[in-house]
Amino acid sequence: MSDGDGDAATSQQAKITCYSGGEGRFMDWSQSLRGRCLEPLLRWMAKLGMRAGHVTLLSMLAGLLFCPLFLWGAYPAAFVLLLLHVLLDGLDGPLARFRGQASNRGSFTDTMADQVVVTVTTLTIIHAGLANAWAGGLYVFFYVVVVTFAFVRNALAVPYSWLFRPRFPVFAWFAVDVFWWPDSLDVVLWVAAGILGLKCLTGFVKIRNRM
Repeated sequence: MSDGDGDAATSQQAKITCYSGGEGRFMDWSQSLRGRCLEPLLRWMAKLGMRAGHVTLLSMLAGLLFCPLFLWGAYPAAFVLLLLHVLLDGLDGPLARFRGQASNRGSFTDTMADQVVVTVTTLTIIHAGLANAWAGGLYVFFYVVVVTFAFVRNALAVPYSWLFRPRFPVFAWFAVDVFWWPDSLDVVLWVAAGILGLKCLTGFVKIRNRM
């Protein structure tokens, strides 16, 4: 049994996320599946004393190290580190659950680390001349605003019905542009920015109407 205060605390805790309703349920299912499949690895990591925050930090560092290597022209090494960022990003949540330490604080930290990597890698690609500054800049801007609005909407109990998070396809297209299809990245960035911009608009309207 739980008292009313406990139910209220649980409800409030559940609101502080950056996920849409369906996305949150998918994340729970996905992390549970990864936890079962990766249990030996998670057990080994926990035995070493690793926490989810350590994995989040390593993931962010791997993503950031992509940038100097890319600018130096060491493309294979740069993309290996970007792939490592993606793989590690999928481990911190299951590790937190395995250790019984899953929390909204950890989810928030992971989300902010992801946004740092999205921003810095995109700026690197723009600096390297692979992407138009407007396309890349609007992609980053709308991405940050959408994530921010997601937190606000959940806190106001008007969550997004769905969210579009294009960072993995955009990361993959960095490699496509470099190795196979030059000058194609701008199209992907403009499409991503357009969809994110639409979600920003709908998020703004919902938040404003709720106030």
